[in-house]
Amino acid sequence: MALDRRSLLTLAGSATLMATVPGWASGAGSAPGEKADHTLRIATGLVELAPDRIISTTLYNGRFPGPLLRLTEGRRVVVDIFNDTDTPELVHWHGQMIPSDVDGAAEEGTPAIPPHGMRRIAFWPKPSGFRFYHTHVAAGGDLNRGTYTGQVGPLHIEPKDNPGAYDREIFLVLKEFEPSFSRGGDMAMDVLAGAPVAELVQMGKAADAAAREKARGFEVGYESFGINGKMLGHGEPIRVRQGERVLFHVLNGSAGEIRSLALPGHVFRVVALDGNPVPTQAEVPVLWLGTAERVSAFVRMDHPGIWIMGDLADDDRRRGMGVVVAYAGQGGMPLWARPGPARWDYVRFGKPRAARAPDETIEMTIVKHNAARDGFNEWTLNGKAFSMETMRPRYTLHEGRRYRLKIRNASDDIHPLHLHRHSFELTRIGGKSTGGVIKDVVMLGGFQELECDFVADNPGPTLSHCHQQLHMDFGFMALFDYA
Repeated sequence: MALDRRSLLTLAGSATLMATVPGWASGAGSAPGEKADHTLRIATGLVELAPDRIISTTLYNGRFPGPLLRLTEGRRVVVDIFNDTDTPELVHWHGQMIPSDVDGAAEEGTPAIPPHGMRRIAFWPKPSGFRFYHTHVAAGGDLNRGTYTGQVGPLHIEPKDNPGAYDREIFLVLKEFEPSFSRGGDMAMDVLAGAPVAELVQMGKAADAAAREKARGFEVGYESFGINGKMLGHGEPIRVRQGERVLFHVLNGSAGEIRSLALPGHVFRVVALDGNPVPTQAEVPVLWLGTAERVSAFVRMDHPGIWIMGDLADDDRRRGMGVVVAYAGQGGMPLWARPGPARWDYVRFGKPRAARAPDETIEMTIVKHNAARDGFNEWTLNGKAFSMETMRPRYTLHEGRRYRLKIRNASDDIHPLHLHRHSFELTRIGGKSTGGVIKDVVMLGGFQELECDFVADNPGPTLSHCHQQLHMDFGFMALFDYA
């Protein structure tokens, strides 16, 4: 098996751990003999999407999604992670402000869980809200690695004071299976609010004209789709009663797809994005989620019937991306009706206000080079693709300072941008100013730009990247480090 430097780094970390503490490794102050609060076991297993569609992939605890972990804000948690596979693994605790050595990224210095070994970690969960955990290994051209597998699980950090103003809460994990490569097609451009910036369009055209390869690079498509590991029409329906107020926590667990979700005759009242309460709750007919985004939304069950809650993409929904919602006392075949057009606009959930001036602004421009790496697209930030040799692009942070990221997208792709170990506040997106929307992943539209602010309040190496596995593996990363 060929190994790149990223894999070698994780193997080296594993070897060091195994040499110093046979059988287990500690992180964040855990002690031998201490009882674990949770155990995760990484191993190959089966996902029965439907009786005639059984998928073999790598899973947590033999199931998809992985077990829902409920933690309490600020209460220390100990997790034992066993790796029953033949390759090193990493578990990323997405959306939490925790130390670099347990965050789960090789670029930050997190030691890997060695093949057929284990690692014990401990941390203090924060902030409260809907988070999740997933693998963070490089996949490259191997569709049996990384987030192409079934290694994803929901995690909810309970606040110290939980109002609980709902009848029921339901967690939904959206995921595709059976990936394969093809030459890239066009991504839908009308998902997000805002218009292309002419200068960025010209930069993208110039990059295309200069490309050594005129063909499009490889993209990943999927044969099967499901919600909570079941294709539409299989598994148990979501059974509701008229008048119920249901809180849906929705996670896009994809390796690279943008997902939508609609429930005919109902609206979603969005109350939190990426687990963080929004300043302005708003009702929308459709939820849109980039890779790794989460939306928490109330639905009042006031339209009795048997309905399909599913993706707007007809092919994806017919191949499984949906779930039946059945009212008590209702019968018949599940019905689907497409809602009217509606763009996803983060500004709807914020408050119009002038952003506080940052201490420093960091600008990044994203450019795609078609098929530049053995047929795969290469992604650059300010002209440089991330290198595991040099650990660059790299930016220096000073603790306590407020930073503004100004990110310009000179490509036609929508990028779900993720910042590890910190949350950020959207200040400008889609050509409009906003405030109060706190996230850890945000979709940046094709040929658009955004600005977001974060405070450097969690010292240690910190990774920033596009959450599409292909983009991350082929250059779309940067590392922040504290002075």
